[in-house]
Amino acid sequence: MVKETKYYDVLGVHPNATDSELKKAYRKLALKYHPDKNPEGGEQFKLISQAYEVLSDEKKRQLYDQGGEEALQGGGGGGEFHNPFDVFDMFFGGGKRQRERGVRPTVHQMKVSLEQLYNGFSKKLKITRTVICTDCKGLGGAAGSVQKCADCKGKGMMIRVMQLAPGMIQQIQQPCPTCKATGEFIPAKDRCKSCQGQKKRKVEEILEVHVEKGMKDGDKIMFEGRGDEDHNVPPGDIVIILDEKLVEALCGFSRVIKTLDDRTLFFNVLPGEVIKHADMRVIYGEGMPHRRNPQEKVCRIVWLDFIS
Repeated sequence: MVKETKYYDVLGVHPNATDSELKKAYRKLALKYHPDKNPEGGEQFKLISQAYEVLSDEKKRQLYDQGGEEALQGGGGGGEFHNPFDVFDMFFGGGKRQRERGVRPTVHQMKVSLEQLYNGFSKKLKITRTVICTDCKGLGGAAGSVQKCADCKGKGMMIRVMQLAPGMIQQIQQPCPTCKATGEFIPAKDRCKSCQGQKKRKVEEILEVHVEKGMKDGDKIMFEGRGDEDHNVPPGDIVIILDEKLVEALCGFSRVIKTLDDRTLFFNVLPGEVIKHADMRVIYGEGMPHRRNPQEKVCRIVWLDFIS
């Protein structure tokens, strides 16, 4: 029995959830609410990261289960959280190396079937990424046309003064609307036609994704240096996350089964018997191939109940 279930509810999992269930829930929600894809999801993204950070750590999870958030606050640093973007980067393959490079990885999910994981396959995937404009070499305009913004004096930020009451004022710092917080200004006539003075632009590219035999749901395929570009740092990575399609539950039957590599097996379930969640049936030597040695297969096939 746990004291409170808030973090479990945030991830949509049961308090008895396994590590793999926590990872799958975080992966799905973090991609859904990431501010780059969902500008309104910032607070939810932060909460999802906090929940996963606590529940994926054995000691923090034990503290939370026993005493809730209050126990974390007094648990010797347990109440301190990492930057949610750092948690995201570490989970999806960026980690410390990616943060040092300065450009976060771009993450894509790719739906795959069990048959595709069994046999392996290749697929072309169209992606959109941000690159430094080649026409202006990242300057945003003609050489010498970039000027210091006159409104913010090149600082990128402006101070706005508000009078709250007689003799009481408030100063608010906000991004300069003229230069969009860059501190620079390019006259309209001198702006690069390709990037409209933004120095970077969006391009579409095709990636050839190779899925090896024996890969599984949640495995990552990394394309180093093929992600977004920025000034003065190497480009980011692209991370492809395999997302296995869910299948229907199987009820009692007696029939011939065609394997994923077009062979025939005999498989029986007693009449009237229903396969429930976590039930299994075994056919020895007919499982998934090992990723590193595709000729060798695991010793069984396990049949589970997946809800579509």
